[in-house]
Amino acid sequence: MFCEQHVTTALEQAIDPWLVHMRWRRDFERWRERRVNQELYQSERLAQLAQVAGRLDGMHLLDLGAGMGGFAVAAALRGALVTATEFNPAYCRIITLRAARHCLGLPVINAAGEALPLPAAAFDTVVCWDVIEHVQSPDRVLGEIARVLRPGGVALVTVINRRAWIDPHYHMRGINWLPRSLAEQLIAQRGRGKQGAAFRDMQRLSDMHYFDYQAFVALAARHGFSTTDLREDQLARGALHSPKASRRVARALLRRVGLERVAYRLQRAWYAGMFELALNRR
Repeated sequence: MFCEQHVTTALEQAIDPWLVHMRWRRDFERWRERRVNQELYQSERLAQLAQVAGRLDGMHLLDLGAGMGGFAVAAALRGALVTATEFNPAYCRIITLRAARHCLGLPVINAAGEALPLPAAAFDTVVCWDVIEHVQSPDRVLGEIARVLRPGGVALVTVINRRAWIDPHYHMRGINWLPRSLAEQLIAQRGRGKQGAAFRDMQRLSDMHYFDYQAFVALAARHGFSTTDLREDQLARGALHSPKASRRVARALLRRVGLERVAYRLQRAWYAGMFELALNRR
């Protein structure tokens, strides 16, 4: 239940300048509504966190690069002891407004992931979703995640595939298989760039950090992490849901001949837009 209606109005006014560059989306109004009420659409990620890290109630949780705060607020409402860090000061205000809408006093820290003003071994779990591609140094961010995690802790991260067929940011096919200069020309021609948006850095395709799967696993290992592909884990447990009937049939056939995991790994390497990973601190 929302705490104050005037807070919701202030929240919408704070969010809208950060959405105007996406008006090319056919579903813009629906997409905007999900941004304004982001905390109401976190059930899948909450379930994923509980599956990997256990019960949320009482969990010391760092949301690194919390964005507009939807997950941080949703996790706090479930009883997690959440600290949110965010590099963008305007987003910090949005997180605070979102938390106030639910009468939550959520700690929000304006900080870069490469230098977290937080003590070592302070958190059971770190989530870092839709962040790695935008930071200055993924290597330093992983070092900070390892530092603030308690021994045996886990971090849930998303990483963009360097070979993603449909780019997750620009929603265009094939641009990640092109030289970055040519890809950015095509993005500009389609009107999908972020010129005129409130964003200022690490938003151009050539600035962002996309990874080959094995390259990121090796980078995480240098910081003491073993990596679990959460979707492959779901596949192994028979819990990976395919929304399309044709895909379910194809997977059943591949499973029957023992090639389901091989097909998944080929798809992960050459097509998937994003890797969803659990980094387990050894």
